[in-house]
Amino acid sequence: MREQPEQQAPPVQRLRIRYAKRGRLRFTSHRDFSRAFERAVFRARIPMAYSSGFNPHPRISYANAAPTGSASEAEYLEIALAERLDPAAVHAELVEALPVGLDVLEVVESPGGSLADLLQASHWRVGTTAPLAVARAAVEAFLAADEVLVERMMKKGLREFDCRSAVVRLAVVEPAAPDAGATTAPGAGDTAELDLLLRHGVPSVRPDDVLTGLRNLTGLEVGEAPRLTRLAQGPFDETSQEVGDPLAVGRA
Repeated sequence: MREQPEQQAPPVQRLRIRYAKRGRLRFTSHRDFSRAFERAVFRARIPMAYSSGFNPHPRISYANAAPTGSASEAEYLEIALAERLDPAAVHAELVEALPVGLDVLEVVESPGGSLADLLQASHWRVGTTAPLAVARAAVEAFLAADEVLVERMMKKGLREFDCRSAVVRLAVVEPAAPDAGATTAPGAGDTAELDLLLRHGVPSVRPDDVLTGLRNLTGLEVGEAPRLTRLAQGPFDETSQEVGDPLAVGRA
């Protein structure tokens, strides 16, 4: 009989981490990030807890990663440790070990429960090449619709679903003023940015699904590579219609 693998000791501490994907590293896939993060943990010599079995691996739980190509200020994961550490010290070590653009923003001790269950909605900013007036008319038509069907290739094949029901808020905003000395293309200030709040559900509706729905419904063209940035994700407050901070849940 094959010898049974050694059982690993249970974790003694869990830490929740918020990190950002910025600049060119927004094109990092989730798989690439997970490899980079594991290498960073090893370089920082953080005493990770490991899974049991014939192929033990560090206990790292990723939650609702942004699509490849999207920038984000609100990505989350949880790590399990074999020794208790100061979250501030882990934060500093990870900042040193990760490349610029994959930036650890906050590390806190986990209060327990499921991190993924706290990620109920996302706030996005979407940069487009659409003129302001055209985008406003398209958004009004989208919000007035009871249902907007789109198709997307999923693991089980092409699926049609409604992207309108997940949209809590969609508005056209003018792009932020450029930094002093920055150069912009002629007419760039006349293009629209979209402020989008999406409720998470099944199937998961992504910003590009909403852009597809806008195009299908109104013919709106937003450019070949719209700039997607997740500003926040976390628990959704039905009263205020805003996204909260998942790392604040359970904090004294």
